[in-house]
Parts: sequence; C-alpha cells; structure tokens
Amino acid sequence: MAEAKPEEISHPPMEQLQGFEYCIDSNPPWGEAIILAFQHYILALGTAVMIPAVLVPMMGGDDGDRVRVVQTLLFVTGINTLLQSLFGTRLPTVIGGSYAFVIPIVAIIQDSSLAAIPDGHERFLETMRAIQGALIVSSSIQIILGYSQLWGIFSRFFSPVGMAPVVALLGFGLFERGFPVVGRCVEVGLPMLILFVVLSQYLKNVQIKDIPVLERFSLFICIALVWAYAQILTSGGAYKNSTEVTQINCRTDRANLISSAPWIKIPYPLQWGAPTFNAGQSFGMVSAVLVSLIESTASYKAAARLASATPPPAHILSRGIGWQGIGILLDGLFGTGTGSTVSVENVGLLGSTRIGSRRVIQISAGFMIFFSMLGKFGALFASIPFTIFAAVYCVLFGLVAAVGLSFLQFTNMNSMRNLFIVGVSIFLGLSVPEYFFRYTMAAQRGPAHTKAGWFNDYINTIFSSPPTVGLIVAVFLDNTLETKDAGNDRGLPWWARFRSFKGDSRNEEFYSLPFNLNRFFPPA
Repeated sequence: MAEAKPEEISHPPMEQLQGFEYCIDSNPPWGEAIILAFQHYILALGTAVMIPAVLVPMMGGDDGDRVRVVQTLLFVTGINTLLQSLFGTRLPTVIGGSYAFVIPIVAIIQDSSLAAIPDGHERFLETMRAIQGALIVSSSIQIILGYSQLWGIFSRFFSPVGMAPVVALLGFGLFERGFPVVGRCVEVGLPMLILFVVLSQYLKNVQIKDIPVLERFSLFICIALVWAYAQILTSGGAYKNSTEVTQINCRTDRANLISSAPWIKIPYPLQWGAPTFNAGQSFGMVSAVLVSLIESTASYKAAARLASATPPPAHILSRGIGWQGIGILLDGLFGTGTGSTVSVENVGLLGSTRIGSRRVIQISAGFMIFFSMLGKFGALFASIPFTIFAAVYCVLFGLVAAVGLSFLQFTNMNSMRNLFIVGVSIFLGLSVPEYFFRYTMAAQRGPAHTKAGWFNDYINTIFSSPPTVGLIVAVFLDNTLETKDAGNDRGLPWWARFRSFKGDSRNEEFYSLPFNLNRFFPPA
C-alpha cells in the first residue's frame, strides 16, 4: 500500500464552516423559513416551560400562575430575540430563560420574610416582586460591561486555546438535561432520540423538489410522530398504574397547562405589582448575571461558527452583552421569574439543519410573541412531554460541544502546554460543578453556607456553571503559562484579525446594524 501524502492526512483550518446552504445573511424561501422558524419556537418551549414548572410551585403559585409565567417568559424571549438579532450581535440566536438564575432565585424564595406568608398566592406575588427587583438592579452589570466596551476589552485575553474548552463545556456541561431525563421515560425518549438521529443524519439526502426535507425539518417531524405516539400510550392506559414520577414524565395530559391557560392574555410590565428591592438579594443575583454573560459569550462564538460567519469582534460582543443586559431588565419589568441567556439548544439546531439564517430566528421570535398571547394554542404546544426535548438535547448539546472543540484546529495540539490547558480546564469544568451539584442534592444547600447569603449565592452559582469554571481555568492558564513565544501555538495569528471590526472585511457584511445605523454608532 502506497504511503499517504501529508496533504491526504491533514485538513487545513477553515475559518467558516462549509456545507451551509443559507448562512447568517442569506434567506431561505418564505415557506421553508416559516417551518424552520416554527422548529426553533417549539425547541425554545422546553426551557420556557421547565423553569416555571420548577420555580412557581416553590413560590406558592398554582397552575394558573404557572401558565402566566410561561406566557410571560415566552413573550419576553421573543422580544429579546428580536432586539438581539436586529441591534445586538445580529447572530441567529434565541435569547431565552436561563437556569443560571435558579440558585439566587431559590435563595429569594427561601427568604424567611417571604416563606412566612401563609396565603400561597400572596406569597407567590411577593416573591415574584422580590425577584423582579433583584433582576432589575443586577441587569445594570451587563448593561455597563457591554456598552462601556469593558467586556470587549477583557475578551482580548481570549484565544482559540482558551475558548475551545469554554464553548465545549457549554454543551458537555448540560449532560444532566440529556439522557438522565430521557431515562425517566425510556419508551418515549429513546424512540425520539433514535428517530431524530436517523432522519437528520442517515436520511438527510432524501429530497422533495430539491429540498432535503428530512435534514431541515427532522425536528418538527420527529416531535409530531413521537408526541402522537405518547398520546396513544396515555390514552391507552399504559401509565394507569405507574408511579407519579413516570406519569409526570411520560403522560401528555399532566402539564395542566391547556385547562389553566386563558384564551387571550397579553403580558405587560409590572403585571405582578411594583417590584421590591433588597440589597442582599440584588448582590446575589449579580452572580447569575455574570454566569449568563460568560455562557452567552461562548454561545455567540458557537453561533457565529454555525451561521458560517466570522468570530464576533470585541465591539460586537460587547454590543450583544449590552442588549442582553436590557433583556434581563425586561425580564425584571415583565416578571418572567428568571433572567436571560442564549439558548444553547437553538444554537445546536443551526448545525442540525445547516441553516444559519438570521431571518429564520426573527420569524421564530414572532411565533413566540404571537403564541404567548394566544394562551390556549401556546399551551397546547407547551404540553409536549419534556422527555421528548431531552432526547433532542442529546444531539444538539453534543453538536455545540463539538463546535467548541473545532477551535483547536487553529492551535498547535502537539504542544504539551496546550494539551495541559485544554485537558485540565475541561476536566475541572465538569468536575467542580458536579461536586457542587452532588453536595447540594445531599445537604439541600450549597457548599458555601456562610451567614452572608449574597456571598453564598456568588460561590454556589459561579462554580455550578461548567463554562464559567472552564473560562476561569482556561483563560488564567492560557495567559500565565509559558506565554513567551507561544503566540503561534495559541492560535493568535488567526484570532487577532477578528478582535477589531475592521480587522476583516467580512465583519461589515455579517455584523453591521440595519437601517444604516452604523453612521450613528460606528463600530470600533
């Protein structure tokens, strides 16, 4: 057998992913765009339903309160997504609810002055107002770091070696929401996982009128088929004698969303009453805002790659963080019950469909706003068992993690320095949050439990986030360990071009503001 030539066993680095028929600034036909957008809307429902399902009962709310919070969260998600895609980074990202805010929100729920309120609905309202106040105050952190360009300045310490583990941990760190949830209802989750992989990958070349329908619309097709299958199991009495946990995860009629939802309800600011403000609660919420900032930064890097765009320059990154801060402010004003971040699953869907079009995401934002006002119709789709979403997450989170690892192509991975940084940051990024999670499950409180509640929230929130731990470790090591003459190994010659807006001519095509607004807000 002839010896392979070097060019046959190596692959040159590629700044933009290939194989995308529609990238960030190109648009599919309107019919395709609407179906693709509806897929993003359906996918965003998973988080929009799950976070209120966990928090609202703890706050003392009933099914009606939970439905209103879901509607509000979905409504504000649509607004924030439109703002981000028009005036922020302009990347095709969905800005939805964030799990990073759960720890400080639970601390507010458990506050003695709120927990002592005997009436459940009154306790829900008072707790929601306290959460609103903390979100409004803490949102100023992202607004200041974004619009002052401070986050852009800090991002100059990033390199491909430092960011690869952070973006990878964005996907790997969410493994708890993957197969562990699928396992709660294997007869529904496993068929969904297998069907989604088969249709989106093995049968992706099946075309109808030159459109690869199974690749682009596999999520919609799979959810429709498996949801119908789950409905048959439910109606046939398959879970009649099952445990409560199995029924919650498998049945299609346990969400109680449709019966509790109004026909038409338009969310509006201060609908729960005037927010209340507490310094300690606001300081604690700042930790979640910082985690959201880091996770969103990693998501923007991944979304840019999956939209076949160049990495967002420092100015664009800061602009996006500033608008995300405004998004968290809107969360506080409307009362969504949590803060905002970039939806990782929707970033993964860009890669699964190989459609990175900005217009698709903007149309999906329209769906979110529309169906959040039509309560019954929105509640119908929101009643999809979460196990179905978890099966899809197994694929989409893995895709995002792989995108993070793809940044290593611009570095020298024959360098022991780089191997050390990548290996240690990924391992600690998974191991440290797992320790915090197991400790919390066993002790019903985080490892940090001093008398200063805000300090506890800081430590427990920051070190429960895999991308945040990964960024702390990777960026520190990358900027302190053998940095002399390591620029080429770190991938800086490639990375440096994308630090400024004018460093690459393609940036103007991808990131310029609409309506010729760059005349008034020129990028640096």
